[in-house]
Amino acid sequence: MSGPFEGGPPDDPFDQDFDAAGPDPFDDSPSGLSPFTPAPFTLGPALLFCPADRPERYAKAAERADAVILDLEDAVAPADRAAARRALIEHPLQASRTIVRINPADSIDFALDLAALERTDYRDVMLAKTVSAGQVEQLAEYRVIALCETAAGIVSAMEIAAAHNVVALMWGAEDLIASLGGTSSRFPDGRYRDVARQARALVLLAAGAHDKAAIDTVHLDITDVAGLAFEAADAVASGFTASACIHPSQVAVVRSAYQPTTAEVDYALGLLEAAASARGVFQYEGRMIDGPVLRHAEAVLRRAAR
Repeated sequence: MSGPFEGGPPDDPFDQDFDAAGPDPFDDSPSGLSPFTPAPFTLGPALLFCPADRPERYAKAAERADAVILDLEDAVAPADRAAARRALIEHPLQASRTIVRINPADSIDFALDLAALERTDYRDVMLAKTVSAGQVEQLAEYRVIALCETAAGIVSAMEIAAAHNVVALMWGAEDLIASLGGTSSRFPDGRYRDVARQARALVLLAAGAHDKAAIDTVHLDITDVAGLAFEAADAVASGFTASACIHPSQVAVVRSAYQPTTAEVDYALGLLEAAASARGVFQYEGRMIDGPVLRHAEAVLRRAAR
């Protein structure tokens, strides 16, 4: 990158101690990291995918979901991606509630997606098929949701989660199975196969280990409302921050799962009130209560306040 000091150190007599090879004196971030510190991921709980080549759907998606994922990758045919990038630029949404899924870092579309992004206000990027922290570092100016959806991405999830500008991790079942040469992520009864369940757990653990958000993957069977409700409820109980949706009808189901019931809120409030006068471990409504259980109650109240 060219700049005012291009060609060597400045000749100003007041800068005789300037060392071009040394640390940046204006960078007060730890270990010389970029001063850019992304804010925590707070979008959700229902994130709705929208094909980027369908701008007529943008506003409707934004109205119905907590945040929109404008998709430049799998939802768009390769021949239509140029048009999708134009639509991304010409039909802006509220940047603070919009994520753009871009193509993998090793694809021919990656640089083209970034060039389009630079002409927008969007700064939340979902990197498809993330496999390393090095790929994330190519997006240093963006808040990155790393989509771990291949065997390589899943086994590198812990390294990816540690990247400075990663704010969330998401996993994907179908691309994972494809990367393994398989044919289906689920049993005929709708349950995930063991390899998919393990991938989901690994991504959740990696995100939690680095204080990053975790996003649960999409439920492809739009008609299976009961299955979606079950998986969304399990996502909440396990510690996911949000769930992705592929159809507007799924948004209400996800929101309902993430919103605590009145009974859950009342129980959490009563429990924390009892804890205020308790010493150490105590009993509440027949249950032993200690530190982790109190944190569970606090999590319920945080979700209720969203």
